[in-house]
Amino acid sequence: MKQTALVIVESPTKARTIKRFLPKDYVVEASIGHIRDLPQSASDVPKDLKKESWARLGIDVENDFKPLYIIPHGKSKIIRELKKKIKDVDMVLLATDEDREGESISWHLVQVLQPKVPVKRMVFHEITKTAIQNALKNERDIDLDVVNAQETRRILDRLYGYTLSPLIWKKVAYGLSAGRVQSPGLRLIIERERERIRFRKSIYWDMKASLRKQSDSEERLFEAMLETVDGVKVADGKDFNPDTGELKGKKKVLVLDEQQARQLADEICDAEWKVESITEKKTRNRPAPPFITSTLQQEGNRKLRLSARETMRTAQRLYEQGFITYMRTDSPALSSEGLNGAINAVRALYGEKFLAESPRRYSSKSSSAQEAHEAIRPAGEVFKHPDETGLQGREKALYSLIWKRTLASQMAEAQKVSTTAKISAGRAGFTATGTRIAFAGFIRVYVEGKDDPEAALDDKETFLPPLEEGETLKPVKLDPLYHETKPPARYTEATLVKTLENMAIGRPSTYATIINTLFERQYVRKQGNALVPTFTGFAVVQLLETHFHYLIQYDFTSDMESALDEIAVGKIDRTEYLRDFYLGDHGLEKKVEERAKLISPEESRTIKLPHITVVDGIKVGKYGPYVVYRNGEDGPVHASIPEDIAPADLTEEEVRQIIEIQKNGPEPLGTDPETRKAVYCLTGRYGPYYQLGEVTEDTPKPKRAALPKGMKPADASLDDALKQLSLPRTVGVHPESGKEIVAGKGRFGPFVVHDGDFRSLKSEDQLFSITLDEALEIFAQPKKGRANSQVLRDFGRDEVLGKKLAVYSGRYGPYIKAGTKNVALPKEKKEQEAIDKLTVEEVREIVKQHQSRKKK
Repeated sequence: MKQTALVIVESPTKARTIKRFLPKDYVVEASIGHIRDLPQSASDVPKDLKKESWARLGIDVENDFKPLYIIPHGKSKIIRELKKKIKDVDMVLLATDEDREGESISWHLVQVLQPKVPVKRMVFHEITKTAIQNALKNERDIDLDVVNAQETRRILDRLYGYTLSPLIWKKVAYGLSAGRVQSPGLRLIIERERERIRFRKSIYWDMKASLRKQSDSEERLFEAMLETVDGVKVADGKDFNPDTGELKGKKKVLVLDEQQARQLADEICDAEWKVESITEKKTRNRPAPPFITSTLQQEGNRKLRLSARETMRTAQRLYEQGFITYMRTDSPALSSEGLNGAINAVRALYGEKFLAESPRRYSSKSSSAQEAHEAIRPAGEVFKHPDETGLQGREKALYSLIWKRTLASQMAEAQKVSTTAKISAGRAGFTATGTRIAFAGFIRVYVEGKDDPEAALDDKETFLPPLEEGETLKPVKLDPLYHETKPPARYTEATLVKTLENMAIGRPSTYATIINTLFERQYVRKQGNALVPTFTGFAVVQLLETHFHYLIQYDFTSDMESALDEIAVGKIDRTEYLRDFYLGDHGLEKKVEERAKLISPEESRTIKLPHITVVDGIKVGKYGPYVVYRNGEDGPVHASIPEDIAPADLTEEEVRQIIEIQKNGPEPLGTDPETRKAVYCLTGRYGPYYQLGEVTEDTPKPKRAALPKGMKPADASLDDALKQLSLPRTVGVHPESGKEIVAGKGRFGPFVVHDGDFRSLKSEDQLFSITLDEALEIFAQPKKGRANSQVLRDFGRDEVLGKKLAVYSGRYGPYIKAGTKNVALPKEKKEQEAIDKLTVEEVREIVKQHQSRKKK
């Protein structure tokens, strides 16, 4: 018996959610993303095309840039199943996402499946009953202009990456890559590092006074900051150039040194302190607009410490489960349904007085905004409170962020009263400020995160006591304060996304992938929350700047985005555009051919840092960065630079030390009293470490231990080395199991472990002081899950393995937990769609294979 329709979506999760709102005789299947793509390697190219000159590109550049599409591994089975389903229906509804990627997936489905029944696009921005019913009433055809734009973008990215990347392999190192948006993004990070290198620190002093009213006790203090001396403004951070660190010099200011600050403190300690004036200023603050893709990525990074990729993956799951509207959008606008949902939620939770005077309507500031759906908000007419969703972990945290931001956008302005008191003390002038929130308004629910920690203080209250002009005050304490100017802050994922968007480089929907590629290629690493460029990243940008500067110019990249937008609406012929870019007289193909002969690999692998003059540049090699020096008749000798040192943080003294140690051999810190072996402090590719004894044929891998976090080699001592080399340390034997409890230091910090059960310790000092009783107390407590870990699939207890099986999200991706053991998921099983289709039998087999490998 024929069914009414086959509905095809991208993922099993979306399929399960949408099924709830469709007629019972509708069949819903998932394509698991794209079913066709360009070849990823030479092995993907069909045999009959391997000899073609363009086969490596996967683009027939001589035939109107026709792309070569192949069926990726594992997709043939899905295609066969979909073709079977089509035979039993009267219609096919393509319900993929309504963006360029979703439109492309639908087009590829039609091209491959070639259904003989009618085919329509079914589009919606949220998975709710109302949205799905409206989508069924408003089916449309596939938009070929949008497909064309997506395909052109894909071709352009392939031409750019596959033409430049092989050149970088030859001239710098194998496995590196260049990308149309990735490379300008990396250049931004490198430029910031160069600014830090050029920066020169300035030192200045000011003063903080702790004061009280004559009638108050010493517990009721308030603070005032030094502002003037003899009527001249005392320099503060704003008087120094943030890029150079030097005094701006436009107006006369007094830069105090330590001696002047302390002399002034002594001088005014016994002076009369009097309130000269008091002023009040009322301000009103408006809430931030509802989330779009880029601002969601920024706030996910600022407030939840999620990467752009983690934010988008979590948002994707929320959308597919029906909790939020579509997460790829450039528009902050709310639909009528969204406005009413936010207004009703505010009214119910906080009352009428917390509502804005009239509904706020937002629009995009960007003239090139596209994929302009509604803003990202809670789905449906009635917004579910985060506590009513049943969500946990990062999904609940991100949903809460979206829920709060949407409500706040329709709430009343925050009203603040700032009080400023000018206070005289001899020839010095001080200022005391207080901020009182007269009406919380939207900040009752949500305050937008700040990248500048000092700016974040603007939303906090600070109180002054009631003061009157002419009133005398009592100084309780005067503190001269040391300050030094700070170099420009490195980008975080949040600030990089914000900059890319402001410069119209790429699209917000691609930022997560771009940043992830920078990490995968080891062009950047994280230091706290900051993006630090590696020496390899420096080398790649240096090569591109020298030989292909136009390709990483910010204007060039943003203009290319505009051209792609015009292709999307049929204003520009894509073939002509691609031909000019790639095959023209100044096209990429000719440029690469011309420049390849002129590029010296030796120069490309040498990074010139202006603040390092003791060597002729830092080299980039297979095993990381290094310097080369001549050691007499021995010729050139290499010395590794630790990879955890950022280019701007490397000093000449450190380079000299590295060379001296490599040249003369390390001096031992002393001798281990037990083994009588020498103990060394060495520096390697991954930083400084202690080593017990020397490398010999009999002992190719002597015992080693990393220095404590933050310790420099110059501070290393024999006592500390012996402590670190004593790890792992046996704490004692568990009285119930009879198995040892061991303290050690691992990838995630200090820990104790018993029978495979790892528990974190608060500090490295505990490694050497923890007792058996203290360890037993830790193991007696219920194990806490990681803050960013959550159950993705729970299979319960497996009778065959005798263990509880579940799939968790983790810091480095999803993994299987079998009892107390963690087992990595195969690469092809790590995407959410694949996890949703996992069976207990498959999980059991993965665990068994892991166990057999461990035994070998």
